[in-house]
Amino acid sequence: VTVYERADRIGGLLRYGIPEFKMEKRHLDRRLAQMEAEGTRFVTGVEVGVDLPVAELRAGFDAILLATGATVPRELPVPGRELTGIYAAMDYLTPSNRVQLGDFDVSPIDAGGKHVVIIGGGDTGADCLGTAHRQGAASVTQLEIMPRPPASRHESTPWPTWPLMYRTSSAHEEGGERVFAVSTERFLDDGAGNVHGLALYEVTMAGGRFEKVPGTEREIRADLVLLAMGFTGVEQGPLVRDLGVEVDGRGNVVRDSAWRTTQPDVFVAGDAGRGQSLIVWAIAEGRAAAAAVDAQLTGESSLPTPVQPNS
Repeated sequence: VTVYERADRIGGLLRYGIPEFKMEKRHLDRRLAQMEAEGTRFVTGVEVGVDLPVAELRAGFDAILLATGATVPRELPVPGRELTGIYAAMDYLTPSNRVQLGDFDVSPIDAGGKHVVIIGGGDTGADCLGTAHRQGAASVTQLEIMPRPPASRHESTPWPTWPLMYRTSSAHEEGGERVFAVSTERFLDDGAGNVHGLALYEVTMAGGRFEKVPGTEREIRADLVLLAMGFTGVEQGPLVRDLGVEVDGRGNVVRDSAWRTTQPDVFVAGDAGRGQSLIVWAIAEGRAAAAAVDAQLTGESSLPTPVQPNS
């Protein structure tokens, strides 16, 4: 088994968007050491399809498992998006993470002394919020287009479904302001090509669509804007293109009931096939896909299959 990874340090760059379920690096390092002892070979700093031709990869292995995640960020195409100081959340979180590993002294995107606005109310946004506080941000505001959820479980999500309710993560407990039911109209220029603020307005849901509430327009200060509005699927670069696997309308790699893509020797697990989800799904899918690969190569498998594709 060989694992190819673009990152220079796999353990340090494995990241998950749920603050409550983050793994300390020592746990990742322990798992990586166990896998190496079992015979897994890690090849880092390699982008398959660029540094390593896909044809060479296919010639050297009987099966390929894609576990590349769903890394394409959702964009916000509003006026001023081109201004300096507006970044996708992962472009901010990754170097901030590497500072803790000693790779950088200071992150190239640092919130210290800045008024930070995070657009997106989910878990990745909470990661940004906590990181900005640790970097010494002057203020942190998190914007969410959805209305504030109820304080207790809503009747629309009865047990055992995942409850619709207001949640406060450990990052939110550190401070910052959360603003619900608002939409960004445009980013404001400081006159030198840098973001200096944004204009927003309140929204309401009507007929399944968000509509602007007249008279609610206002501007807020923003020296650093982080876009944390989710992801739109797998990165469709040379790896996906040259493998010839099919991608569906949601940006996920198509797979069958045996974790196979449209190429019989290529399998997919985790966010790359499911879409953005939780670490527990990634772990379960990785184990189930390993059993499927084992069965195809050997004719049978005794490995556990905890879940089915898109279960």
